[in-house]
Amino acid sequence: MELNGVPADVNQITALALMNYGHYTSMRVDDLRVRGLSLHLDRLVRDCRRVFDADLDPNQIRHLVRHALARAPRSVVVRVTVFDPHLELGHPGANAEPHVLVTIRPPTLRPYRPLRFQSAVYRRELPAIKHVGLFGALWRRRIAQRNGFDDVLFTDADSTISEAATSNIGLLDGEEIVWPQAPCLEGTTKRLINQILDGRTTTRPVTLSQLVEADAVFATNAAVGVRPIGAVDGFRWPGPHPTLNALSMHYAGISPEQV
Repeated sequence: MELNGVPADVNQITALALMNYGHYTSMRVDDLRVRGLSLHLDRLVRDCRRVFDADLDPNQIRHLVRHALARAPRSVVVRVTVFDPHLELGHPGANAEPHVLVTIRPPTLRPYRPLRFQSAVYRRELPAIKHVGLFGALWRRRIAQRNGFDDVLFTDADSTISEAATSNIGLLDGEEIVWPQAPCLEGTTKRLINQILDGRTTTRPVTLSQLVEADAVFATNAAVGVRPIGAVDGFRWPGPHPTLNALSMHYAGISPEQV
């Protein structure tokens, strides 16, 4: 764990823990290479402007990530969190000086078993921003797990699907990949899939009742790529689906960028 390139101590990250104001991105790194690295950097720059009204240097981010990875294993998940330790709870409107915290954790090991989701009515605050305000999402994930599921799938009051707690959701309708149309965070993996499929995806509103009619359903995020969903609430899909296997292979074939 490094803050601005040096080992962080508890006093330096107290503001992040107690005030919980900031934004981040997470990415899988293999041999210092990342699929969609430019998209992750663009997200950090864009969200820093929205959250802190401040600029962020993407080249400096790359330098800090490389520094933190100097003694790391070959394959890890890196999280880059941007926050200002000097902002106060009573005065968040002060001019901000963003700091960069880089943390590293082991990746989820393959093969990935199909996930089981429980639906819940919920929308994250400012869903287009990958911010650190995760209480509502994690509380609902906890409820789902206490009920025997792996994760939570968010819907509105009319059962229109948006996203999962930390993943995008996609479905296979015949030969077409469909993304639910709703306010959500558009993840880097979703954007990369749209690029490699080049027009063979679409976006439209999807309700829970329409979801269960899909041939297959999957989740995407930068840590695992494409992961099949085996069940939502009481409905189950047979698996594995050959199209999802092919999609996973297409994603794995994307050339990563050097950090």
